[in-house]
Formats: sequence, structure tokens, C-alpha cells
Amino acid sequence: GSCGSRSHLRPQKKLLFFGFILFSKIMLRSLNKSVAMLGRRAVSGRLLSTATKVVDTAPVIPVISVSTKVHEDLPVSFQDVTLASYRIQSGLKKTHCDVSQFLSELCECEIYLKKDFTQFTGSFKERGARNALMLLSAENAKKGVVAASAGNHALALAWHGKDLGIPVTCVMPTSAPMAKVDKCRKFGANVILKGEHIGEAKEYAMKEFADLKYINGYDDPEIIAGAGTMGIEIMDQVKDVDVILVPVGGAGLIAGVSLAAKTIKPSVQVIGVEPANVASYAAAVAAGKPVNGFKEATIADGLAVPVVGPTSFQVARHFVDSSCVVTEKQIALAMLRLIEMEKVVVEGGGAAALASILPEGPLFGQFRGKKVVVLLCGGNIDTSVLGRVIDRGLSADSRLIRFGATVSDRPGGIARLAHDMAELGASVKDIHHERAWLHSRIDQVVVKCVVETTGREHSDRLIRTLRERGYPVTREDP
Repeated sequence: GSCGSRSHLRPQKKLLFFGFILFSKIMLRSLNKSVAMLGRRAVSGRLLSTATKVVDTAPVIPVISVSTKVHEDLPVSFQDVTLASYRIQSGLKKTHCDVSQFLSELCECEIYLKKDFTQFTGSFKERGARNALMLLSAENAKKGVVAASAGNHALALAWHGKDLGIPVTCVMPTSAPMAKVDKCRKFGANVILKGEHIGEAKEYAMKEFADLKYINGYDDPEIIAGAGTMGIEIMDQVKDVDVILVPVGGAGLIAGVSLAAKTIKPSVQVIGVEPANVASYAAAVAAGKPVNGFKEATIADGLAVPVVGPTSFQVARHFVDSSCVVTEKQIALAMLRLIEMEKVVVEGGGAAALASILPEGPLFGQFRGKKVVVLLCGGNIDTSVLGRVIDRGLSADSRLIRFGATVSDRPGGIARLAHDMAELGASVKDIHHERAWLHSRIDQVVVKCVVETTGREHSDRLIRTLRERGYPVTREDP
């Protein structure tokens, strides 16, 4: 559309008008009688009758129990989120939030999956990106915007920039997946590969494109408000939700979702989940301010933000109940469970929330009988990485095991071992024998085996039976 001043201002006035009325209606339904009377006087007469027509065409926003706690000092308000919900609806879809029978049984609570990985570019980042782009001044929209991103934020800006006719420059680190780089270029973005990591890419972007509006992917108020629209959708889709599990990277998503959900229903628990290797939110909570929480690389690369955004943290600390961390093994297993049980492929960051509630996860068994919404926020994963993740998931599930067995170095020694494994129902994926590293007997060799089983019980039975049959077996599982 045109970026001229008249066409730009008119939608802004409508959005502000709608947001004011929508927010007032929500507050009026649940505050005490005296506050409700004040609200009715504020929107009385002709203003109220005109507003009704606007609200009737807007998405239905649930009213369960609006919080009376006001945070006037916060940089993002519930009104900002409701405005964003109306503003972006023409360019995004309302993603499904479906109950999972298989995962509910496994996790011992009622699991709902919020499938935001089904957005066009594969992640929730579209919500904030479109909201930020639509709030640009006419001058900034004409000049364009710049952002540093390794993937999802860049994709979201590139796509919605193309849709809205706003030039987008994406500075991506050299380590960014080439599939995402190519997609950004196909969407018409000006893609520049610079820096070894996102920090260096950001420094370059802000220095070389100082005349363009920089859009932070997790800390700008517009981004947080856009992310919060997912919270409004969840409260509409699962009326009596008890718990919402949110992956945490830069904390923009959990800031927006917790603000929206807690405003509508203060009793709902909002819990953050982050990789143990980059627990930046937990580090910020402990320090009372954003600090570096990076330890080492993680399979959840979309959550690998060393320091949470200060704006996001300022909002999140008011609404988030708690947070927990999950290991690389738990994330890989969650990805495998989603593939096998739900036929869903997500990236590591998208599966982190589910990892926390699975057996052996830090939250398992805490919410029996309750309704738990798990955010699947991203699905952009390279096929080569996916293959490695599946193997790691199988290993974490004890369905892919590795061990060394000592056998005779005479003809038939390895064949006998293979026959015994086949008899026990194990499928050999890899086998290799070593002569040089066994120093006890010259007529024996060590055979390194990688075999697939049906699970932990089968694996334990396999190893136990081989030992009973005289094979010295050394298990090498991580």
C-alpha cells in the first residue's frame, strides 16, 4: 500500500480508537461496579454506539478475569497487545491450539499444542515483525528498516516487508543457515552476510545503516506487543487453561504472552523454559538485571541469546511465575516425540517447552489433571541437522545404543555375535572391529556396535543377555 501521510495516519487513528474501546470493554466486564460505571461514562452516548460496530468485526477476545493490577510504568501495556491483535490480523493466521491425546497420556496432564510454527515463514516472529512494520512513520516506511538476525526474525521481516511495500535489509552472521539466507533473498530483502555471530552482525547493521530504523527481534516494545497476541489467542482457544509453557531466548515472547495471559486471567501460570547451555533469563532473574548467561552452543539455536532484552525483562519479571532449564538430551527427545506422536517437525527452540514437561523433564508430574498449553514457536530446521537430531533423540530414548564386545578373531566370531543380536531383536546400524587396541589376548578383537532397539528395557536385556552368553561388553552410551 501507499506510504503517504494521509493513508498512513487514517489507519492509525482507527487502530487507536479500536484499541481504546476494546480495552475498555474488557475492563468493564470484570472490574467492580464502581469502576465499571466510570468506564461506561468514558464511552457513553454516540461514541459507544459507533464503537460497537468496530468491535463486532474484530476478533473475539476472551474475558475470563481481568487483572486489576496496573503497571503504568511498563513500556508495553495490554492495550498495546490488543491493538496489535487487530492491526496484524489481515497478514497472519490464527494458528491452531490442539489437544494432544498421546502427549497428554505421556506427560500425565492435558497437553495443548499452540502451533505457531505453521505461520508462513515458520515461526511466531511474524507477529512482532508485522506489528513493528505497520507502526512505522511514513518517512521510515519509505526509507526501509534494518535488522540483524540469524534466521526467523529476518524471514519474518523480509516477508512482511515485501507484503507491505517496505524495504528490508537483513544483516545475517556468516554462520546463518543458507536455506534461511536464500529465502530472505527470495522475499526481496537486501541480505548482507557479516560477522561470526549475531552480536557482530548487529554492530555492523547499526553502524553502516544508521539512517534506517533498526528493529530488534526480541526487545522493541512493538515486537513484544506483537508476540503477546499469541497470549490472547491462547486464552480464547483454551478457556480454562491452567499453565502456559513458553520457550525463552531474548524474552520478547514470554514478556508479551505473560502480559496478555495474566491480564485476562491472573491465576494462569506462565513458566519460561530455556536451554541449560544458554540460561540467560535465569541469569537475569538471579542478578536482578540482564547479564550474560551463555555457557556453550545449543541445539535450540533460536534461543541462544546470551543476554535477554532489557525491555523484555522489565515486562516479563512482573508477570512470569518461574522458569526452568532443559538439557540438550531432553530437547532432542522432545523433537523426536513430536515427530513420532504428532507428525510435527520443529526446531530445537520450538521443542524446548515440551521438553520440560516430558518424563525426566523438570516439570514432569507437577500439573496432573491440569490443562497445559505448550508453545511450538518455530519450525525452521535444516534437514541435515534434523537427521542428527533424530539420532540424538533415539540415543536419549535408549533406542539407539553403542557398545563394544570382545569376540574371537577366528572365522565366524563376528557372525556369531551378529546372530545373537538378531536373535534378541536388535537391528545393527553400524559395526566395526578393532585389532590393535586389545592387549589382553592376540586371538580376540573388539567389535564396536551401534544397534537400534525398541527402548530402554530392550537395550538393557540385550546387554545383559550378551554378557550371560560370554561376551565381555562395555556400553558406551553418553
